[in-house]
Amino acid sequence: MLDDPLLVAATLLACVVLAELLVRHTPLRHGGTALVVIVVTAVVANLGVIPAGSTPEHPVAIYDAVFGWLAPLAIFWLVLRVDLRRALSVGWPLLASFGLGVTGTALGVWAGLSVVGVDVIGDKAHAIAGMFAATYTGGSANFNAVALHYDVVQEGTLYAGAVAVDSGLTAVWMVITIAVPRWLRGPRPATEVTEPAEHPEPPGDPDEESTGPYDLALLGALGVVALWAATAIAQALAGYGLALPMMLVLTAIGLALGQLRWVSRLRGMNLLGMFAVYLFLAVIGAFCDLSALAALGRLGVDLMIFASVLLLVHGVVTLGGAHALRFDPDVAAVASQANIGGGSTALALARSLGRPDLVLPAILIGSLGTAAGTFVGFFVAAQLAP
Repeated sequence: MLDDPLLVAATLLACVVLAELLVRHTPLRHGGTALVVIVVTAVVANLGVIPAGSTPEHPVAIYDAVFGWLAPLAIFWLVLRVDLRRALSVGWPLLASFGLGVTGTALGVWAGLSVVGVDVIGDKAHAIAGMFAATYTGGSANFNAVALHYDVVQEGTLYAGAVAVDSGLTAVWMVITIAVPRWLRGPRPATEVTEPAEHPEPPGDPDEESTGPYDLALLGALGVVALWAATAIAQALAGYGLALPMMLVLTAIGLALGQLRWVSRLRGMNLLGMFAVYLFLAVIGAFCDLSALAALGRLGVDLMIFASVLLLVHGVVTLGGAHALRFDPDVAAVASQANIGGGSTALALARSLGRPDLVLPAILIGSLGTAAGTFVGFFVAAQLAP
């Protein structure tokens, strides 16, 4: 087994590379890079190549470093790119549909837990509920923010099971949001031409953005200082009896900085954020005991039922509410997909529906979800905490 920190770090990075290659060139692309990274690293760890987890008796420095500072930095960099002014300018029907989606997600969490029972999921039920409320409001960054605070990431099998359920149902929801608008409005006539986009479509993949040493160094400095400040503020507030999660403070700092023009012009924040997220997920995979994951058994089924009920309630509230308010079903579907899958899947949906005019609003409403998701997740978890 490799136990040198440098060799363990090199193996984690190799797992990220392999996962990316598998997602780009094999049918595993349907699973998404996040889930494939976890599975690949879990296989490597369970084969005994690298340590399977870190304990006080046998600490693994690189794992602890990723959990302690790289994962929070990833969330900070991803939140930093949210432009609240643009996100709030997408128009009343899309904003209202987004609000219906957040409401449906929150109601769905309570409905899902009512169906499976809080005791079935265990003492992390409130955390799991918060994680799904967060990710089905914004995305994976919000999911991980809640998971980090409640130490769900330390329970690799439970976390991996939650990720697998989330990934599978997100794919299912993409199919539903493609089909439902067409069913509600009927087939679009072949001669119909959608309105041109008010703004040009953003070029390229943001994960492959070009950047330079200046931007990377400044983003790194901003992240480290923000992490220090968030920790200090959370500790100071705790001294006054106000227990505010450090991740929530860090999210607020990132949102505030992201509104500054000179910060928003920096290149590389999404690239840095996604790279750090993938490395974080690789460590999650290393904590995952595959035999224990297979042994989840009934708990895995309960997680699937919980999340399925959540999505059903979300869909009824969002798409049903938008239909009652006579909103364009395409708009409602894009808002819902921004909740469930994030801005990138909402953009893909807008393209699939033949609505280039919704491409930029899809990205912007996805950014709003990223901004709100962590707050919603922590609120739900706090309400359900024992």
